[in-house]
Amino acid sequence: MASQLDQLKQFTTVVADTGDFKQLSQFTPQDATTNPSLILKAVQKADYAPLLADTVAAHRGEALDAIVDQVLVRFGLEILKVVPGRVSTEVDARLSFDTEGTLARARRIIGLYQAAGIDRSRVLIKIASTWEGIQAARQLEQEGIHCNLTLLFSFCQAQACGDAGVQLISPFVGRIYDWYKKTAGSAWDEAAKAGLNDPGVKSVTRIHAYYKQQGIRTEVMGASFRNVGQILALAGCDLLTISPELLAQLQTTDASSQPVLRQLGGGTTGTTERVAPLTEAAFRYALNDDAMGTEKLAEGIRSFAVDSAKLDALIEALR
Repeated sequence: MASQLDQLKQFTTVVADTGDFKQLSQFTPQDATTNPSLILKAVQKADYAPLLADTVAAHRGEALDAIVDQVLVRFGLEILKVVPGRVSTEVDARLSFDTEGTLARARRIIGLYQAAGIDRSRVLIKIASTWEGIQAARQLEQEGIHCNLTLLFSFCQAQACGDAGVQLISPFVGRIYDWYKKTAGSAWDEAAKAGLNDPGVKSVTRIHAYYKQQGIRTEVMGASFRNVGQILALAGCDLLTISPELLAQLQTTDASSQPVLRQLGGGTTGTTERVAPLTEAAFRYALNDDAMGTEKLAEGIRSFAVDSAKLDALIEALR
């Protein structure tokens, strides 16, 4: 029996969105992504308590932020034993508006991976898609350190990332859907806004088409899904990063009764006139003009910062 997951893999590179590396092998994803919330969730499980304690003990006496990076990389190293491709490891969200701070943490993280014998081509440094984060990613890419720009909600963020030549972006689907559903309130029509009409799906579709038309090499990885319908509506996107819960749903659904069809084209056309790069002023104005993008970016940074502080506290208690 071919599953929906099997069929999806024919069109799209499937990525697991989790820090729980013991779940990964059953889904055979190519890559895996993590974030502060996923790592916090994992380290609070009994299965991972020894890993956390051992890592902290091995680096006792070092600065707290250095130990945090050791923990993040330790999870990444375990993930890379399972997936054949890349792992995304995130820079502290509290540095989202600090270009130099982001550069320093990114270089340290990639250095830790390299010291453990991992080629930098297998690591993506995950950075928030603020103007400062995008400029840090521009510099890192020039140094051969590849980046995954996250917390991406607005088209201007995608355009600026393309201008900067970043390796990969993670436009969010579910959080965009959440914003529009909440804003519409009782007027929201779930059936009318499902599948290809989902506002999060439409956002990723627009970005994907723009990159292909402009001949931009940056990979598009849809992220933050609320249901399988959103995933299937983006079949054909370069990559999709999916939670274990939704991967399991796809894996147990028979594709013969519910086949997966390609929705997004995969080829680069480069047929349209190139769009001029965004200036900082134009980027900030466009983001400010997008209420959804502005609010969800700020909310996402705050949420990741809270979970980063909680992870700090767990590590501090073990030092």
